[in-house]
Amino acid sequence: MEFWAWFMHKYVQHGPLWVLHRSHHVRPSPRPFERNDWFFVIYGILSAVLFMTGENGARWWFWVGVGIAAYGTVYFFVHDGLIHGRLPFWKKTDSVYLRALNMAHKMHHKTQGRDHSEEFGLLWVSPKYLRLARQQAARKAQSAPAQA
Repeated sequence: MEFWAWFMHKYVQHGPLWVLHRSHHVRPSPRPFERNDWFFVIYGILSAVLFMTGENGARWWFWVGVGIAAYGTVYFFVHDGLIHGRLPFWKKTDSVYLRALNMAHKMHHKTQGRDHSEEFGLLWVSPKYLRLARQQAARKAQSAPAQA
């Protein structure tokens, strides 16, 4: 699913469907919902159709629907909840991996246009951001007062 999401993000959302995705790159968003949120609806409908026609797992596309639904759930909590702060209960994390993911996503949003973005995936993180997150965590641990 990660490769498919990367491909769709880079070549479809930053391509012909930029009209929907653009709202996600313009900050700050004045509304709680963006045009970009239509992708949840689109993928939700696709997933539901695959479920309903997949004969409870007898057809291969049932499992594609499961993958889309699972990835969409992870996307919602990690991307919308943690990275963009749309879930108020999940504001910060000490996880090196999630910090690296956040850094990579911020690099993606460095440009507000459809071109010249990088880091199109969600769950795969470039090693350079993992290194940076580890360095941040090490500096934070060194500067923390010693516990008695």
